[in-house]
Amino acid sequence: MKSKSFNVTLVVLGLIILFFISFPIIRMFVGVGSDTLLKTIKDGEVLSSIWLTMKVSAWGMVFVLITGIPLAYIIARYEFYGKSMLEAVVDIPIMIPHTAAGIALLVSFGDDSKLGSFFKFFGIEFVGTQYGIMIAMMFLSAPFLINAAKDGFRKVDVKLEKVARTLGASPVSVFFAITLPNTRKDIINGSLMMWSRGLGEFGAVVILVYHPMTTPVLIFDRFNSYGLKYSAPVAAAIIGFSVVIFIIVRFLTSRLKE
Repeated sequence: MKSKSFNVTLVVLGLIILFFISFPIIRMFVGVGSDTLLKTIKDGEVLSSIWLTMKVSAWGMVFVLITGIPLAYIIARYEFYGKSMLEAVVDIPIMIPHTAAGIALLVSFGDDSKLGSFFKFFGIEFVGTQYGIMIAMMFLSAPFLINAAKDGFRKVDVKLEKVARTLGASPVSVFFAITLPNTRKDIINGSLMMWSRGLGEFGAVVILVYHPMTTPVLIFDRFNSYGLKYSAPVAAAIIGFSVVIFIIVRFLTSRLKE
């Protein structure tokens, strides 16, 4: 009897949080209506913003895959002085307000900063460009990928790597033939989390780049200019696109496990 009561309590509490997560999304689509949603999807400005948001977030994810996975491997495999501090630095972007992150990025990479002038010499500007959108998204979402990869590397049995080394495999071969394949699921999940987190970034992006507009900025702009009637369909559109892609990637990930 006690076990049944406990299970019922778990289910009720789970349903409560599930309601608060799912109801706003369902209500969004029901409130907007299929005709309005279809009309919004055909809107060139909306499509451009969705494509821009997804594309730039994906490029940021690729950049962190190349640079963040080695960092995650170092943290997972080696012990060194200041390791806990390094892990804290990786997690800092998750904790700070996003508008504060935007200000920090503007101060660091703005046109008047030394670093901004350095990149400008090579034709790369961050204020009002896709590069600015990418670093804003990347700054705040990179910890999701790095931490997932780090946890994945820690799950891999070190004995497998050592056996491969004793058989004559080089560190590079061991990494690509054994370590990475065994961490694939965690890296894919972390990449998906980073990409999806980048899609929703607003606070840092709007400070660095108002135009070209990402979808969150477009929603904000239309809400301020025209109200809920014109901003809700755009919000529903990006939620719909995100959910579809999320389901596809999850399906592919599950197929990889088989």
